Amino acid sequence: MSLSELNLFPLCLGGNVFGWTADRDASFAVLDAYVEAGGNFVDTADVYSDWVPGHSGGESETIIGEWMASRGNRDQIVIATKVGSLASRPGLSAANIRAAAEDSLRRLGTDHIDLYWAHIDDAGTPLEETLGAFDSLISEGKVRNIGASNYGPERLAEALAISDRDGLARYGVLQQSYNLVERDYEGPLRDVVAAEGLTSTPYFGLARGFLTGKYQPGVEVDSPRAGRASAYLETERGPRVLEALDKVAAAHDVAPAAVALAWLAAQPTVAAPIASARNVEQLRPLLAVAGLTLSEDELAMLDVASR
Repeated sequence: MSLSELNLFPLCLGGNVFGWTADRDASFAVLDAYVEAGGNFVDTADVYSDWVPGHSGGESETIIGEWMASRGNRDQIVIATKVGSLASRPGLSAANIRAAAEDSLRRLGTDHIDLYWAHIDDAGTPLEETLGAFDSLISEGKVRNIGASNYGPERLAEALAISDRDGLARYGVLQQSYNLVERDYEGPLRDVVAAEGLTSTPYFGLARGFLTGKYQPGVEVDSPRAGRASAYLETERGPRVLEALDKVAAAHDVAPAAVALAWLAAQPTVAAPIASARNVEQLRPLLAVAGLTLSEDELAMLDVASR
């Protein structure tokens, strides 16, 4: 089964906050609210949240697994997780992919991963070895689809060529940073994705929270990402984008965050943007993207503001 056949919700719920800024109860509440709104696509990684003191990674997967078990809804959820960035399981060697997949399956409490990402390119491992390992997991039914995260255009194109040449499983999706104030994706990388028939699920769709509109001159925001998000205010483009978002949001009676995600969803190759929420109050405005279609004039205005 390909990812395009899964009838994905227009917003992918990012699981990076689960076990970090959202404890188990808060995570369950966010997941419940997401599903109640029709959501079915959850993205996590084995490395989430190993940066928290006392954590070793896998906390997000464990919470998601416990939530699915308690709700009995595994068959209704498309689960994506990643391999390659966890300190205790680094890289994309065949042995590591195999071991990491078994770890993730155990934590998630499932017999298969719907979308398994190579979290970051591993230049030290031959692409043939990495793709061969993924191919074996797909043959065994433990993985359904594979994707590349944080790959450059040359390496992505090379990986696709190797899959075609050797008859190995092929990356079908790219995950990369992309939003109204970070548009580097719109170049050679997007060209490869488009030419090869891939789709993308961008992360940082809200620019670490900046595009929610809560970051304003003189306003202090309680968030572990506040320092990096606030930096966008120091550019000419940042405030200009916020102004355009406010204008479009007011016309649709939605939050600026929903408009930012709707702009992203309307871009070529994008299947579903990824966004996370540490509580239900943060999530609710984001869900409006599912029913929000921006006009050509609105898309153009946002495009100009973000140049």
